[in-house]
Amino acid sequence: MKILIVEDKIELQQSIVTYLQKDGHICETASNFSEGSYKSDLYAYDIILLDINLLDGSGLDILKTLKEEHKHSGIIIISANSSLEDKLKGLDLGADDYLTKPFHLAELNSRIRAVLRRGHYEGNDIINFNEISINTTSRTVVVNGVDIVLTRKEFDLLLFFITNKNRVLSKEIIAEHLWGDHSDLLDNFDFIYVHINNLRKKLTHKGAKYIQTTYGSGYKFTDT
Repeated sequence: MKILIVEDKIELQQSIVTYLQKDGHICETASNFSEGSYKSDLYAYDIILLDINLLDGSGLDILKTLKEEHKHSGIIIISANSSLEDKLKGLDLGADDYLTKPFHLAELNSRIRAVLRRGHYEGNDIINFNEISINTTSRTVVVNGVDIVLTRKEFDLLLFFITNKNRVLSKEIIAEHLWGDHSDLLDNFDFIYVHINNLRKKLTHKGAKYIQTTYGSGYKFTDT
């Protein structure tokens, strides 16, 4: 999953990044209000961790903008403000959860998983698409009752396809989702073709033929 961390305390920010990356998440960071506003407006994220006490603005204003623009990111406020009034204000504005600092990183990760289940997976750890079954916790995939072995990027790619089924995804969008900020440093997108081709071969070998190439546009995961 792709996560934006809007936090101006760099030590905490980097601790969150390190912990979440170990769990396989793609993490991007914003260290102030301006950067957080820019990235959350320009890119799509599965989860945004949002500090509301930023030096150059309020994270609540970022939250308001996201909801006005009907962005679908899950929002978890991380704040030192522990009063009931602050929590209710954030939740009423549309945040999915509110976590008071200091917190354990393991608890943060559990809350991220809970928001993802509610927002993307209809409250379940298991995603089913016809004969494909994906366990998002164990990161395992079964097709027609048979386990298939995927690399980390192939798993993330399959999950991205299924949660965006019937939508044409460009190579740029796929690269940005899988590699985050580092995608801007890439010379070309040949590696995207390699990952998609390998995933398609593994799925097709088990009878799941859903990845379609939309020439000139990108790729689409569909059964139609």
